[in-house]
Amino acid sequence: MEASAPDFALAHGFPMNMISVVDDKFCVVNPTEMIVKKKYNGLLLKQRYKVKDVNGKLLLQVDGPSLSIHKKRVMRDAQGSPILIMQEKVKMVSLRHRWRVHRGKSSDDKDVIFGVRRSHPMDMKPRLDVFMPGNTDEDVSNFQVVGSHTQKSCTIYKGDTIIAQVSDVFPSRNFSKWKESYKVKINEGVDYAFVVALLVILTVNDYI
Repeated sequence: MEASAPDFALAHGFPMNMISVVDDKFCVVNPTEMIVKKKYNGLLLKQRYKVKDVNGKLLLQVDGPSLSIHKKRVMRDAQGSPILIMQEKVKMVSLRHRWRVHRGKSSDDKDVIFGVRRSHPMDMKPRLDVFMPGNTDEDVSNFQVVGSHTQKSCTIYKGDTIIAQVSDVFPSRNFSKWKESYKVKINEGVDYAFVVALLVILTVNDYI
């Protein structure tokens, strides 16, 4: 019999309000900082991310072509095994970009982990609204990502509570969009694979 979320949290030292979206194993026990490195490779400008802890240990990697009509990103663990797939869908009527995130290599509806909707281009403060599968009405988002490309910062909220934040951006010595890294602060009990997926979607939408 599987343990309930509160029982799992107590058994593994997590706070009772832990936020597990992708998998419990990605939840951090204590407030944690990670470094996300982004660069482009090849003729198709393949976008690649590497996520490391402060000691340089590889935790996650994400890649996918930038010059593609249907934007797609695959998240893998340090050994290269797929964790999730992020796929963009554009609704031309509303001009709102939408993403669906599936578990593993699946594209089935039953394996959707969460969906993301970009705010309207005319909104003064750009954001991403995040919806869990059970939130079919989408009147109120389960999470929000508020960020700015010009300010090089973003914050992820659950309601009014901050769960993660980009704190510092470190451009390469010869600054360009081809290579960049930034530090992410993740609060205790929060799923860092979920946070990284949101930051990747934010980056693809040119917010950061």
